[in-house]
Amino acid sequence: MKAGTKLKSAVCDTEVMVIKLGPGSIECGGAPMVEERTGDKGVPDPAFAAGTKMGKRYSDAAASFELLCVKPGAGSLSIDGVACQLKDAKPLPSSD
Repeated sequence: MKAGTKLKSAVCDTEVMVIKLGPGSIECGGAPMVEERTGDKGVPDPAFAAGTKMGKRYSDAAASFELLCVKPGAGSLSIDGVACQLKDAKPLPSSD
């Protein structure tokens, strides 16, 4: 896998674009994300069912991963079982 890869959740409608990639497994709803969804969707783990927001970036605590949500869903993103955080927008410089 490399930056620019599009991943889909196996348990909900969430789809993400990998912006920055580190070591570990990208998960959504408690299940590993896949490049191509096969078969029926499962059910998100209640511990990872906070949902995702379209157009928002998510990263892990070490900032080794950055994911851009391109389609929202019911599952929340995690790396190796540790929940990702919504990344804050960078403030724009003032234009005096």
